[in-house]
Amino acid sequence: MENFGNKVVYQVYPKSFMDANGDGVGDLKGITGRLDYLKDLGIDYLWITPVFPSPQRDNGYDVADYVSIDPRFGTMEDMEELIAEGKKRGIGLMLDMVFNHTSTEHPWFKRALSGEKKYQDYYIFKEGTPEKPPTNWQSKFGGSAWEYVPSLGKWYLHLFDVTQADLNWDNPKVRDELKKVILFWKGKGIESFRFDVVNLISKPEIFNDDHEGDGRRFYSDGPHVHEYLQELTRDTGIAGCVTVGEMSSTSLKDCIAYSNPENQELSMCFNFHHLKVDYKDGDKWKLMEPDRMALKKLFEEWQMGMQEGNGWNALFWCNHDQPRIVSRFGDEGKYWKESAKMLAAAIHLMRGTPYIYQGEELGMMNPHFHDISQYRDVESLNYYRILQEQGNTEKEALAVLAARSRDNSRTPMQWTGGKHAGFTEGTPWIETGDKAGEINAELQRGDEDSVYAFYQTLIALRKEKEIIAKGCIAFIEKENPDILGYKRMYGSEELVVLNNLTGKEVAVAAEDAWKDYRKILGNYPGDAMEKDFVLRPYETVVLENCR
Repeated sequence: MENFGNKVVYQVYPKSFMDANGDGVGDLKGITGRLDYLKDLGIDYLWITPVFPSPQRDNGYDVADYVSIDPRFGTMEDMEELIAEGKKRGIGLMLDMVFNHTSTEHPWFKRALSGEKKYQDYYIFKEGTPEKPPTNWQSKFGGSAWEYVPSLGKWYLHLFDVTQADLNWDNPKVRDELKKVILFWKGKGIESFRFDVVNLISKPEIFNDDHEGDGRRFYSDGPHVHEYLQELTRDTGIAGCVTVGEMSSTSLKDCIAYSNPENQELSMCFNFHHLKVDYKDGDKWKLMEPDRMALKKLFEEWQMGMQEGNGWNALFWCNHDQPRIVSRFGDEGKYWKESAKMLAAAIHLMRGTPYIYQGEELGMMNPHFHDISQYRDVESLNYYRILQEQGNTEKEALAVLAARSRDNSRTPMQWTGGKHAGFTEGTPWIETGDKAGEINAELQRGDEDSVYAFYQTLIALRKEKEIIAKGCIAFIEKENPDILGYKRMYGSEELVVLNNLTGKEVAVAAEDAWKDYRKILGNYPGDAMEKDFVLRPYETVVLENCR
């Protein structure tokens, strides 16, 4: 906690961040050219999603070579330049390690298909006949999680796309290969790592059908996952690095274990429970209004649980797999700016390490695509078909994608209001959002009232005030579904953070003692709330005691 409580991470999706060579796809040189923008924002680490060679079936999360650079993003020299230029600006590069699976184009898998037993043991192959998969587990992208290989008479497991074959971590040779990958990148100067769906790496000894769900209860946080992470950390010397694990359908208990420093596994964890409060019946593809009380309770459960267990949270709303948070939990219209700022303050002042996804600091919104031809994401294309097979009309399926598709966050970064939002001089691989002329970096930098400036302030406060980086947390306004409120405490210091999650005025059940506090941050002008303890639509107020 001491090492990264005052740090902030910025996530770049390289394909959509900045295109330096005009081919319509973002690249490493494009990122390097924008490092000064990130330095001005104030971030400490730059997480880039995978830029390794890949068939791009899952936008780079199907890795064909862990120690090379995909030519569409540049060269190894470009990567070395990015690492060096980042360090000059005090920004460390965080690489994304996809260690649960490889692309079926990876040499290991190709050798497995050719019949080499050694490499078949690198993956999870099961004997069988074409009629019956080993289990009824479902892929997270739809359909069976198993694929039959006629030439081998075997099925292989793929929890994601059919071209993403799960690795067999029970094989020590696999674990040794992946350690070599970490050591290779450490040798290049990488000091922080993000591990993709890392809580899925340990599969059960016996594979059974799941008659209650899609199989995830059998492989999430599996039997040897903590042992394997401790081994990886020990044998690669990354205990001193900043490491974060993406946790799929995980538990609080496991995330405490993953991130408790005593266990020497990971620095912190992503969990996604708070981003499922608008899933009807727990189904991502069924829309409903966000359940604000459920959101509040999840934040409290995870913040308090991780605090009591000495674990550490990664704080985030957005990433390359999630819709834009302003479109989702905020207001795209009258209160766009207020809601973007409120949502930022709500998590940046919690206990944990904040993550900012490219464009979030500008208040970027979903692009409002209206035709299936505008989508590129394999999951979205699969579910467009599945939703119609389930009885939805084409229009209804498109409405679901417009709210839920991962492409909502993958549109080009909005640098200017000009052609293609200043992202490329060519034709972008995916269209820009429809609000780029109104929401872009060029308009906001230098504007003291902008969303960008508000993020700069939040980052500066975390570095300035130890109470934010190190303090304890306790929740208030627990029974009010409209207000997310909490206190931070550190020694004699105290901060009170109040966030109106709605587009209406909401009264706060205020404590009289707060009248002696001073407002140090808000998203409305002035030094105090307009009325005593009434929050305006999407208002955020941060109060500090004067002791």
